[in-house]
Amino acid sequence: MSLQRRNFIKLSATSAALFSGINIIKASSRTNSSIFDGLQNITADVVPITVEERKQRIAKAQRLMVENNIQALILDSGTSLLYFTNIRWGASERTMVAIIPAKGEVKYVCPAFEADRFRELLTIGSDIKTWEEHESPYKLIADLLKEYGITGGNVGMEERLRFFVYDGIRKEAPGINFISGDPVTVPCRMIKSPAEIALLQKANDITIAAIKTATDNLKEGMTNAELSSYISEAHRKLGGTPAGALVNIAASSALPHGSIKPEQIKKGDIVLMDCGCSVQGYTSDITRTVVFGAAPTKRQRETWDLEKRAQAAGFAAAKLGAPCENVDIASRKVLTDAGFGPGYKLPGLPHRTGHGIGMDGHEWGNMVLGNKKLLEPGMCFSIEPMIVLTGEFGVRLEDCVYMTATGAKWFTQPSLSIDKPFGNA
Repeated sequence: MSLQRRNFIKLSATSAALFSGINIIKASSRTNSSIFDGLQNITADVVPITVEERKQRIAKAQRLMVENNIQALILDSGTSLLYFTNIRWGASERTMVAIIPAKGEVKYVCPAFEADRFRELLTIGSDIKTWEEHESPYKLIADLLKEYGITGGNVGMEERLRFFVYDGIRKEAPGINFISGDPVTVPCRMIKSPAEIALLQKANDITIAAIKTATDNLKEGMTNAELSSYISEAHRKLGGTPAGALVNIAASSALPHGSIKPEQIKKGDIVLMDCGCSVQGYTSDITRTVVFGAAPTKRQRETWDLEKRAQAAGFAAAKLGAPCENVDIASRKVLTDAGFGPGYKLPGLPHRTGHGIGMDGHEWGNMVLGNKKLLEPGMCFSIEPMIVLTGEFGVRLEDCVYMTATGAKWFTQPSLSIDKPFGNA
């Protein structure tokens, strides 16, 4: 996948939180220290993903390998490794991989001096092959494939496996055809289990509360960096792990991923906030936009209301058995019918209407023209059309949904109106 938006945001020195929704916000007289009074950790009821569920994931992956004529799947450090094995391992120049065969037990290759630490993390499989600093991990991987009886045919490489790892393996196993592991990993990770949806729900609950807490305490002169830090701290107090927060003020709100310029909030400014957190590795992504300290102008209110209709149209199009692209088509039509666009042209909506979400903030299942993937139970994704008025302001409303046996459900209640960005709260 491409660089995650959340990770991109972290590269900016002025990282803050992307939020879409517009409201009148009164300046608060409370001190910074009291902003978080009353916030309590709400994760006591969280149930982590069990070892048994991870074993079921591996069994599904093995079924998919057989169906797709793939003899094994090689995982580098990253999200898919965590998804299948619950091993969180920092990527470095020292190769560490997991191998899931189409038949047999999961095995690992790791640096010898890391073996004791690695064993502490094991809950799936027990066989670890180690290599010393002067030895080739790639020959060890090729030998391990031979142990599985794999000397030819197709072996899948998970999409984030780094090139130098692939290059080293293919040189040691020239008889094997190395291909994308997407036919295995994507169907596994795209369809969420009830346990995964429960974790996503908790992350969303935390994020909406964090956004509201920070929004209720906006003050004139507050910088985008300050507001970002308040949102992140609220996430921590509520029990989430902050996943990045971007705050865009006034004209910068028309830049979908913000500006590097430091900004201060003034009365009447649009404040666009998009942020998320993770709970047990599962991520939220919510955007609200507010108007600070003054009644919205006619242009602000009309733009916000149009954005609201576009988001609602996207949700209405999220039908079981319908292609993902229908969500984008429906949202974008509301805007083009109002004279924006067409397509990605400005003023209008310059990006897709949504993206898949799960352990990564952006996953497969984009709501974009051309994606014919049919919506099915367990898919989770954002609906976030945006209206960009270059040089003036931008409005984006973003909430995520999950598909059930009866249709789409919101993780969070969308903003009701410009005056009620947090529903009736």
